[in-house]
Amino acid sequence: MKTHLPLFIDVRGRKVVIFGGGAVGKRKASLFLQYADVTVISKDFIKEFQHLKNKVTLIKSEEITEELIESYVKDAFLVVPSTNSLDLNAVIERLAKEHGALVNRVDKVSEVIVPSVINRDSITIAISTDAMSPALSRYMRERVEEVITPEFGMMAKLQNEMREILKKEITNQHERKRILSDILNDETIWLALGESYEKAYSLSLSYIR
Repeated sequence: MKTHLPLFIDVRGRKVVIFGGGAVGKRKASLFLQYADVTVISKDFIKEFQHLKNKVTLIKSEEITEELIESYVKDAFLVVPSTNSLDLNAVIERLAKEHGALVNRVDKVSEVIVPSVINRDSITIAISTDAMSPALSRYMRERVEEVITPEFGMMAKLQNEMREILKKEITNQHERKRILSDILNDETIWLALGESYEKAYSLSLSYIR
C-alpha cells in the first residue's frame, strides 16, 4: 500500500506554524504564505526573513518551551518543525499531533511531504520522490519546466473562456468538445500565446464565429 496520497487542499484561512528561522524555515514560509496564514517561531531569524515580515507573523523567543509550542500548535492545521535540533523537532511533532495538527518534518519522512511544485497560473504540477531524493525532485522540476512553459497557463485560461462562450452559442456538446480540441491543437494559437493573450483569444474566436 502506498503511504502518501497526492492531494490538493484549500488552506485559505488555515494556520501553518513553522518552527525555525533558518534557510529551510524561510523556504517553507515563502511557499505556505501563498496559500495560508503563516506564523514562524524561532530564537533567531536569518536576514532573508526581513522580506517576509509583512507577509507572515514572526515570533522571536529565547526559549522554545513545551508551553510555548502548545500555545501555537493547538489551533494549527499544519506544523513544520524545522529547527536544527532533532530532539526539539520531535517534541514539536508530538505536541502538534496531540492537538490534531498535520506535521511536515524536514529532517525525516513524516505524514506530510511537501512536493517540488511548478505553477503556471491555474496549472499546478507537484513532483515527489517520497522524500527519497529531494535533488531528483528538483532535477525533474527543472526538466518539466522546460516543457510546460507559461503558455500552458494561458491556454488553460483561454480554454475556460472559450468553453463558456461555446455553452451560450453551440448547443451540441460533441461540437463544443471538437472545437475546444481544435483550439488546443492549433500551433498558430500556441505561437500567438507567446506574443499576447489577446491575439490568441481572437484566433480562437474564429473557430466559433
